[in-house]
Amino acid sequence: MTNTVRAEAGSVTCHTGPVTNQAAERAPISGTTAGEISESVRNLVGTGRLRPGDAVPPIRELATELGVHRNTVAAAYRMLVAAGVAETRGRRGTVVASLPRLDGEAAANTELVDLSSGNPDPALLPDIAAALAKLDYHPQMYGSLAVEPRLAAWARTTFTPEVDAPFEVSVTHGAVDAVERLLVAHLTRGDLVALEDPCFYASSGTVRLNGFRAAPVPVDAEGLDPRTLRSTLDAGARAVVITPRVHSPTGVSLTAERAREIRSVLAKYPHVLVIEDDHFSAISRHPYHRATPDAAGRWALVRSVAKFLGPDLRVAVVASDQDTSERLGTRLRPGATWVSRLLQQLVVELLESDAAAEQFDRARRAYAERVDTLRDELAAEGVETPFPTDGFNVWVPTPRGSAAPVAALREAGWSVRDGGMFLAPASTASPGIRITAARLARPQAREFAQRLGAVLRSTSG
Repeated sequence: MTNTVRAEAGSVTCHTGPVTNQAAERAPISGTTAGEISESVRNLVGTGRLRPGDAVPPIRELATELGVHRNTVAAAYRMLVAAGVAETRGRRGTVVASLPRLDGEAAANTELVDLSSGNPDPALLPDIAAALAKLDYHPQMYGSLAVEPRLAAWARTTFTPEVDAPFEVSVTHGAVDAVERLLVAHLTRGDLVALEDPCFYASSGTVRLNGFRAAPVPVDAEGLDPRTLRSTLDAGARAVVITPRVHSPTGVSLTAERAREIRSVLAKYPHVLVIEDDHFSAISRHPYHRATPDAAGRWALVRSVAKFLGPDLRVAVVASDQDTSERLGTRLRPGATWVSRLLQQLVVELLESDAAAEQFDRARRAYAERVDTLRDELAAEGVETPFPTDGFNVWVPTPRGSAAPVAALREAGWSVRDGGMFLAPASTASPGIRITAARLARPQAREFAQRLGAVLRSTSG
């Protein structure tokens, strides 16, 4: 139930929890400056007097009760939002922020047919035990190199044909870790970050958790919308996170023309940090089209291995400008927070194995067939999948909301991902559901499509 706010003469109190006939617990806000008001709210949150979802008073109301100008209260609320303590919800006002979800993809539900977890098919991953047996591993001591030389050499060979600019190689604990470290290395709390809309929830959660502000930029069938990106940069965005291939949740990959348009826009803002999260690289059926312009002063291209070597191999290789690499290096120091050299050696052993190319091709073809089969079956049921899909996820818009279809499918034995978690508070994207088809056989695809078609028809009336 919606939490309420009431003002009494001489003081302001936030009423928390559901409305009852008894007086709700009151949390007084005090102060005469923006800093004091902000600190008062933070103290109430820290002591549990205000909880996630609780509303704070409207600006005009709080200003009147405290005897201050409304601009002072507005400044205090901006400080709270910048610090990640509160968030604005349009006409619903300002509320105490909840911790964002950073748990990434989920475990499969063994009681339901799992189409929600975002996991690759284990049968399409390499034999890690066999690769471990081949390693000529020597224990690495504190002070050893942070980046495995073989992996650095592989990265240079792989990145050089696709990256015209000079670059340095870093290694992080996966793509989510890379994006967070890159943002923290370059930005300060309150900075604006342009994110895709809909957006992979780990990225939007990272932005919120670190006190940055998210600016949603729509994604269409060709990728990030350059017009909205330009207006977002004009509004002061200091970083942009782009998925060049297999955008989550839609599966869209940048076309060559769209990448050119994005480069043209970004070239006018050389101070903006450009992060490309190319998480599906080795098994995407689309070529990589670079979105980073030559003029970019701060940039990074991130390629993790989770989708084609396995989620438990927490390794991402990052190509970036020298300054960015040095900033990452201070946070991934040898002897302190480096990525395990054993993991790095295992990853490069798998990447350079004789079977790698064949294994990646097999995975690419299998996922393409399964996704295309599902889309065909959905089309036969009148269910639209408007995005050209790569990877192993399919996005189905549900303009009337996603909660009811997700619940109905669950009752029928199917687990899908509620698309609400991919939408930022200011999102303009249509609600939807994300379907993971990584292990979906043709008979299951037909059965699921029939069920989803029936569910959507029953909830559209």
